[in-house]
Amino acid sequence: MPRLIVMRHAKAVDRMEAEDDFERGLTERGRADAARAAAAVKAAGFVPDHALVSPARRTRETYRIVSEALGETPVTDPMALYHASPDMLERAVMTALEGGAQSILMVGHNPGIGAFAHSLAAAAKATSGLPYGWPTRAAAGFEISVSDKTLTASERILFFNPKA
Repeated sequence: MPRLIVMRHAKAVDRMEAEDDFERGLTERGRADAARAAAAVKAAGFVPDHALVSPARRTRETYRIVSEALGETPVTDPMALYHASPDMLERAVMTALEGGAQSILMVGHNPGIGAFAHSLAAAAKATSGLPYGWPTRAAAGFEISVSDKTLTASERILFFNPKA
């Protein structure tokens, strides 16, 4: 059964410290937190065969740190993933699955990535413990399937809450 890990980027510099939102990089704490999130994903036995990563600097930097623990994999990083809605994120996952991916890591932004994680958790009847917001570097993993061109989750296999 295919698997999906959804992760919000790690802590980025303040908007006032970057030329624009797209170029905001990670803070020192963000880099350390991304490594902690990667360790949690690895401990859950997740090994991606494809990554969907927003092209923003903070998501690319988060993915780079995570991939050091999990291994490099082909990456799709269309501009459509930058501040994407849950529907856009779902379409990106569906496209990756149609291309043969079976184990997908997605790194994105709030509010879309958090809403997407919550909708998957609701489908899997596994919302217990999920924060209302989606903190930076939070990650949730699911067993997923596609039926009637709809993505659904059947089981939550990971939840990493960096604030817990």
